[in-house]
Amino acid sequence: MLYIIGLGLSDETDISIKGLNAIKNCERVYLEAYTSILMVSKEKLEKFYEKNLILADRELVESESHVILENADTINVAFLVVGDAFGATTHTDLIIRARELDIPVTTIHNASIMNAVGACGLQLYNFGQTISIPFFTESWKPDSFYDRIKENRGLGLHTLCLLDIKVKEQSVENLARGRKIYEPPRYMTINQAIKQLLEIEEKRKENTYNKHTLAIGIARLGSTVEQKIKAGTLDQLSNEDFGAPLHSLVIVGRRIHILEVDYLRHYAVGREEFDLIVKRDYNN
Repeated sequence: MLYIIGLGLSDETDISIKGLNAIKNCERVYLEAYTSILMVSKEKLEKFYEKNLILADRELVESESHVILENADTINVAFLVVGDAFGATTHTDLIIRARELDIPVTTIHNASIMNAVGACGLQLYNFGQTISIPFFTESWKPDSFYDRIKENRGLGLHTLCLLDIKVKEQSVENLARGRKIYEPPRYMTINQAIKQLLEIEEKRKENTYNKHTLAIGIARLGSTVEQKIKAGTLDQLSNEDFGAPLHSLVIVGRRIHILEVDYLRHYAVGREEFDLIVKRDYNN
């Protein structure tokens, strides 16, 4: 049996009882370690789960999945995912490969950014398409996410922006030379995401959003102690310090319910300006 188990968002205690029991019955346990991170170390997870964890990087999951699936038709193997089991397309691909080998699959769900984002006060059914914002380079600045934001805002819907992380990535030079030398981990900040968003708006000039557009910065969602949520204009949030990763950003839709406004006001960087902008730019 292959178990795909969601771990939740914060620490070792976020796992469900069902998930923990499954882990204890597995001979091999892999920890997916490149689409997201928890706020605790691998060692702390191992102590709590009472199991040794095998780190599964992008290369292992996407190019060598047969290693993960080896003997999973006769023994129990767990694949642990930060957030929910279906938080990334690579996890879906692993399930497809297991089914092709007639390996039974059990999925155990957990909280993810996709539902926990409701903690900011916006109602989940008022969200549109979720987008990912990648790190720009000097020669590569993709802007396909801009069209999704435009579509969402045209319908008055909020946009959840997932911010890029780089874990065990190679530089272009090392990749070209075949050298297994990896760059230090990088996690996009809300500030950097806003800078890139405004850069694309300046390039496209389609008035999808601007520096006065309301947004919500969310850091370390799910932590009972370290979670931070701030609401304000893109310009305001670009100057805020959100601390350690992981960060996410929500662009507020043009239609916003009065209950959402009341809830968001608690997180407003400047409440007077927040109220002014809501009255001037939203629900018109």
